[in-house]
Amino acid sequence: MHAHVPRKRFGQHFLHDAGILRRIVQTVAPKPGDNLVEIGPGEGALTLPLLHEAGRLIAIELDRDLVPRLHAVAESVGELEIISADVLTVDFTALARSGPLRIVGNLPYNISSSILFHCIEHIDAIRDMHFMLQKEVVDRMAAAPGSKVYGRLSVMLQLACRVDPLLRVPPGAFRPPPKVESAVVRLVPRAPSERTFADPALLSRIVKAAFGQRRKTLANALRDLASTDTIAAAGIDPRTRAEQLAPSAFVALADVLKDGSR
Repeated sequence: MHAHVPRKRFGQHFLHDAGILRRIVQTVAPKPGDNLVEIGPGEGALTLPLLHEAGRLIAIELDRDLVPRLHAVAESVGELEIISADVLTVDFTALARSGPLRIVGNLPYNISSSILFHCIEHIDAIRDMHFMLQKEVVDRMAAAPGSKVYGRLSVMLQLACRVDPLLRVPPGAFRPPPKVESAVVRLVPRAPSERTFADPALLSRIVKAAFGQRRKTLANALRDLASTDTIAAAGIDPRTRAEQLAPSAFVALADVLKDGSR
């Protein structure tokens, strides 16, 4: 079978480094019975060792030309189900009927943030996630308040999950090599008791508005959502900028607003 030509419109960079692949599989540590879902399996370099260990895997692949290739190489390895669709349209909660999902993927860098937010929407259906991403994105995901790269993605992910950067991956580990360094990150959903937000949709709007104009103070950035008195009632100085606030502070503000203050 001839080599598949990576398609730029799908953001395809196929991981081929055997050492990196082995370390990812060891990190995921799949076991029989795991409800494994792989986003963007590509040519199956990671799919096959995962499938070998777990016996069954669901793969989500947008490029239909890759589907018969994946079925062919996986035929003697295990039970591979392929969903040929855009991952942003996939209902992860529905896939979790047989157990919480363990999601793995070398995410297309051009839509990685959208995929992460989509996963958060189904967080109760997920056991853990292991993703290959642009290192810059992983840095943002794990950033602490005060960091130049701390932002909306940092806050929303850290409120939903524990974020653990694991492994740097050089461009040469891929075909074709991307122009950036990559990294593997583990995301483990926080317990439901840690995610009891009064109004998740309101919290999301606050965080998005606060970082939408990050050089502005909260009083200015949130003027359409909260008064300075309301911000102060949440224990926050209205003159503070969003990048200085811990994720819990945004939750406190959302809770005050939910109680009827404005």
